Amino acid sequence: MSEPRVLVIGLDPYRVPGPWDPAPVAEKIAAGIAEFAAAGVGAESCLVGLDGSDDIEAVVTAALGRCSWEVVVIGGGLRTEDQLDLFELVVNLVHRHAAGAAIAFNSTPSDTFEAAARRLTPPV
Repeated sequence: MSEPRVLVIGLDPYRVPGPWDPAPVAEKIAAGIAEFAAAGVGAESCLVGLDGSDDIEAVVTAALGRCSWEVVVIGGGLRTEDQLDLFELVVNLVHRHAAGAAIAFNSTPSDTFEAAARRLTPPV
């Protein structure tokens, strides 16, 4: 697999409060990242919790600073009405710390690769 070119920022399903089973979402996230490896595209995920265990700004800033990203995918869980402040924070962090990266949005963890592929050059 090549060097990371894609950063996927999203919610850690195991650290999202509520009475729900996070395992199916975690499995879909892992499968989505595996698609990058299968295509020879380097990818890394940055998953943050909503349980108060993260300094989300610091975690995302550190991930953005790890290398020069070609594409940053912002996951759908961050783009809900309940998470508007968090979404705004993440978009502004990407703008500030990865200004040269294209921004992509997935609909579900299952289409993360397709979302990034739309913005990769050359396209995958």
